[in-house]
Amino acid sequence: MASAEPAKLTQETPIEAAAVKAEEEKEEASGAAAAKLDTDDLKFIKHPLQNRWALWFFKNDKTKTWAANLRNVSTFDTVEDFWALYNHIQVASRLQSGCDYSLFKDGVEPMWEDSFNKTGGRWLINIQKQQRHADLDRFWLETLLCLIGEAFEEDSDEVCGAVINVRSKGDKIAIWTHDCKNSEAVVRIGRKFKERLNLPPKFVIGYQAHTDTMSKSGSTTKNRFSV
Repeated sequence: MASAEPAKLTQETPIEAAAVKAEEEKEEASGAAAAKLDTDDLKFIKHPLQNRWALWFFKNDKTKTWAANLRNVSTFDTVEDFWALYNHIQVASRLQSGCDYSLFKDGVEPMWEDSFNKTGGRWLINIQKQQRHADLDRFWLETLLCLIGEAFEEDSDEVCGAVINVRSKGDKIAIWTHDCKNSEAVVRIGRKFKERLNLPPKFVIGYQAHTDTMSKSGSTTKNRFSV
């Protein structure tokens, strides 16, 4: 009975071995390049905000109209672009008296007459002159973060923007809302605003309707709500 022939062992030629090695090196290089690409991409990923925002600057020049004194500085819609802008501009406490910053949703102008603002009002905080260097910049930055971070949750759609007024007798920070008659949302916004600024319970802030401010007969406007 004939015995079976032993199986022939195949051996790669030097050319074949080199081809296999080259293919393996190509795959490794491709994988390394892809990994590097992913890492590089992460460096440029920006974190989008829910809304696009516009920063406005007002400088009081009595030789110009109010509208001419108001300037749109920049718009942004990512976290990174917000910080790039904030770190580039002058902090509020260093502004000249008579200057304002306003941050509003893009498309909404920081004036009572704007169609999105005219039915609303503002939560107003008065800051004494001696508090300027201790609290003003901190309060304003926290207000900005409340806006762009949608801190008011389901009521964030009611928020129009915020304004800081730097004045010689004392400064003001206000959050503007869309509808002064939406009392539940307005009060929730005021409470959250006060909480985020870490104001003491005895520190009362008031909400004023724009229509009341425009038609006031004295120097003060009656508050619709207080928290």
